[in-house]
Amino acid sequence: MTLSNPFSIFLAQAEERHRSLPGDNTVRDPVAIITHAITINVPPDRVWPWLAQMGAGRAGWYSYDRVDNGGTESAWHLIPEYQNIARGDLLPAVPGSADAFIVASLEPQRDLVLTAPARSGPSRVSWEFFLDAIGRGRTRLIVRGRVARHWLEGPEDRGRDPEHPFFIERVYRLMAKMPRPIMFMIAGLGHSIMQARQLRGLKRRAEGEYRSSNHGA
Repeated sequence: MTLSNPFSIFLAQAEERHRSLPGDNTVRDPVAIITHAITINVPPDRVWPWLAQMGAGRAGWYSYDRVDNGGTESAWHLIPEYQNIARGDLLPAVPGSADAFIVASLEPQRDLVLTAPARSGPSRVSWEFFLDAIGRGRTRLIVRGRVARHWLEGPEDRGRDPEHPFFIERVYRLMAKMPRPIMFMIAGLGHSIMQARQLRGLKRRAEGEYRSSNHGA
């Protein structure tokens, strides 16, 4: 099944939705796939640093910070100490998280694949950020989520206090009790809203930093 959201203007074009990406094998036989994209008017190497520093408690996720960053505003500047990421590194989904998101693979300046582990077996979610140079110093950022059937069955996160969950964690717990058709509809809409906000945030930050650096040169 391919999730779609008629309210999002950031859904990828048909060609982008059907193209193969390096991280497609991370979650096999997904029950849902959703692909978003945005054009950013800077080269890929000027977008990559904003991806490398993502994560709650790091630079944030550039989305709705009250939902996924504990209310702390995502960074509007590049942070040198968060630039050197490697496979296996943790980019926390929420502040204090110790289980997701994990860097599954990366090709600097080109591709970043994050995963959320399950209690056992394969990953339950993959989240890929693919940078495609489209000429004239521009980048097409394609973001794809692939969701396994067991996506709500996360590992016990010892880094978090279960008695004081963040808003997004309470939402997931509620969705786990819903009938699957309703759960997928709500999850797809919610993801698209958050993803659209993140894409706008990445575009504004990357283009703003690029203009500032060129102006100061």
